[in-house]
Amino acid sequence: MLREAISTPDAPAALGPYSQAVKVGNTVYLSGQIPLDPGTGQLVQGGFEEQVEQAFRNLRAVAQRAGGGLSKCVKMTLFLTDMSQFPVVNQVMERYIAQPFPARSTVGVASLPRGAAFEVEAVMVLD
Repeated sequence: MLREAISTPDAPAALGPYSQAVKVGNTVYLSGQIPLDPGTGQLVQGGFEEQVEQAFRNLRAVAQRAGGGLSKCVKMTLFLTDMSQFPVVNQVMERYIAQPFPARSTVGVASLPRGAAFEVEAVMVLD
């Protein structure tokens, strides 16, 4: 089984020993993206909505580098430190992904890397 690591400077560099994504056949496993500015490596300024926007921009950049886009994602997992913000995530997600929407799980967590309030990971299948 051939595994290809995917990397782009348009998303934050990995914070540890992992790849931004790994492609196996026509399936791409996209690592979790938090709202880091890829240029500075710092958490974006602003509120929760700005964090969600940046995380989706980062995920989109990795998906595009792998030869797809967010519309090719079949499964997403969302991580929130405050589940009361879930409606904001839905609003932002609809700006980035059209129907049919991917399958999705949402997990409330105590904390995320770098003090982020949101993280998103995905599985993408290419044609």
